[in-house]
Amino acid sequence: MAPIKAIGFDLFNTLIMAEPWGINEALARLTASLADNGIAVEQEAFKQAYRDAAVRFIREAGLDGRETHNRFWISAALGELGYTLAPDDPRISSGVEAYFSAFPDFCHPVPETHATLERLGDSYRLGLLSNFTHAPAALKLMDHLDLARFFEVILISGAIGFRKPHPLVFDRLTHSLGVDGKEILYVGDDPESDIKGALNAGIQPVWFTYARDMGSPLPPGAKADPSKIPDAHIPSVSSWGELLDVLYR
Repeated sequence: MAPIKAIGFDLFNTLIMAEPWGINEALARLTASLADNGIAVEQEAFKQAYRDAAVRFIREAGLDGRETHNRFWISAALGELGYTLAPDDPRISSGVEAYFSAFPDFCHPVPETHATLERLGDSYRLGLLSNFTHAPAALKLMDHLDLARFFEVILISGAIGFRKPHPLVFDRLTHSLGVDGKEILYVGDDPESDIKGALNAGIQPVWFTYARDMGSPLPPGAKADPSKIPDAHIPSVSSWGELLDVLYR
């Protein structure tokens, strides 16, 4: 492994975890917001239509790397249920905010995350690169969980306009951290977005398997199939202690 000067991190299922019930609560707030704006949908039917739309849009985003956004998922889901609302309709915008308002209630850091980032910050430049469609919600969540203060660089796909594994976002991370790609370690849970994406950008990846090992549900479009890891010699860690062993052994 080349000498490391900076470390990049994924966000969900790497630094933080979401309780399994959380998305149901977020969707309940979304449908309640829609109802308050005169759009009464049956929650289970909307939930399925929303998830189907999310998977479809994320798969399409995988073709050219361009980020999608929840407002398009909501518009498509409503269309399946007989409502015609454009993605930029104010009623959908209100629903997006309601949806993400639930995240601080069901997201929490992986154990020892704060202590680990504190220690690593003494030796390395730290950056965050996350696939998250609504950047303001991601930043608010990081502030709520007291994580933003550890990072010199915070890059959210919803603000960049492209998502991992597109090389543009990893190039942005490299440029923002001000070091060569081979001097960056990138830690993430998704074999496709995080591991292959980092490798293709000339960055050294570490596969963080905590969420997989805990049996946590994956977000739409995420993958945790170990067969997707392109190189058996890529370090795999399931705790921050194991990451520290990789760095300091």
